[in-house]
Amino acid sequence: MSVKYGKFKIPERIKWDEATQTALFTRFVIEPFERGFGHTIGNALRRVLLTSLEAPSILSVRIEGVPHEYMAIEGIVQDMTHIILNFKGALIRKQSGEEPSRMLHQVTKMLEITQEMIEEKGGSYPVTLRDLLGGGEYEIVNPSHLLFTVTKPMTKRIDLQIGRGRGYVPAERNPIEEPQVDEIVLDSAFSPVRLVNYFVENTRVGQDTDFDRLILEVTTDGRVHPMEALAYAAQIGTLHFQIFDQIKGHLIEFDRGEMATNRDREELLSKLALRIDEIELSVRSANCLESANVGTIGELVLMPESEMLQFRNFGKKSLTEIKKKLDDLGLSLNMDLSQYDVTRENIRDVLRTYKEEKLGGQVVE
Repeated sequence: MSVKYGKFKIPERIKWDEATQTALFTRFVIEPFERGFGHTIGNALRRVLLTSLEAPSILSVRIEGVPHEYMAIEGIVQDMTHIILNFKGALIRKQSGEEPSRMLHQVTKMLEITQEMIEEKGGSYPVTLRDLLGGGEYEIVNPSHLLFTVTKPMTKRIDLQIGRGRGYVPAERNPIEEPQVDEIVLDSAFSPVRLVNYFVENTRVGQDTDFDRLILEVTTDGRVHPMEALAYAAQIGTLHFQIFDQIKGHLIEFDRGEMATNRDREELLSKLALRIDEIELSVRSANCLESANVGTIGELVLMPESEMLQFRNFGKKSLTEIKKKLDDLGLSLNMDLSQYDVTRENIRDVLRTYKEEKLGGQVVE
């Protein structure tokens, strides 16, 4: 048995601010939501992003000749306590394309510092994360991160235990069952997300202005790209909601018929009917579209990017410009407008009919 519910306004796509996007930061804009759902979705995603994403981290350090962390080491500027803090700042991730594993992995490095190396660096050699993990199976996000500074020639074996987890795990809870006597277990910060902010603003849909626009700002430490982080968080949230299917007694059917109301269709067609020369493209982009016999926005939004890149003299710069202009109109390339009975095959007929109705039967080409 099913229960009929009224329609919910659901966002159709996610936008992000390319002007401010970096490898560590992305600002996402998702709209429109029904009133109140901006906070509901934004707060849930923020909590999952900050607590539940996984990444590798160093779990323990063992340095030859160092029995515990409360001592100084001859020939090294920093004491062991300071060195341990530096190891906690190491940011590593699996090489791209490799399947991440939750098994503990030991990395052993025979570190050899010669007098020549020390002299080349002006009397002290900075040992960085690159010296211990460079060229291995892990990709180093901050390879120049200082671990300790050597002032005398030395050869030492260094063993690192690397594991994968989530959140912040204190040393006593790290999964190293029987650490060696001189093995120093670290607190581990697995979470790759540093900061998440979200804001909810009003946005317009047709004549209504009480819908929510969700703005989500995600900052990571480089072990995960912000876009990957958001995708992972959404999947984790979806996984947890699935448990409630067990108590589902009635299936809800949402009213989708109103999604293509006359008012919505009228607003859409008014944009699709715009001529290419009305959106102020550069001469090069406009000429490329004219050569391809694309005269209206309606014809443009139904085309995929791959097809446009095959146009003569049409490059990625023109593609970026067109996508920006369409985004300003709330449109995009390769749109599915079938709910409005608009397809690539009938777009010209639909726009001709629309213009005839608007102009009282007279169409000006």
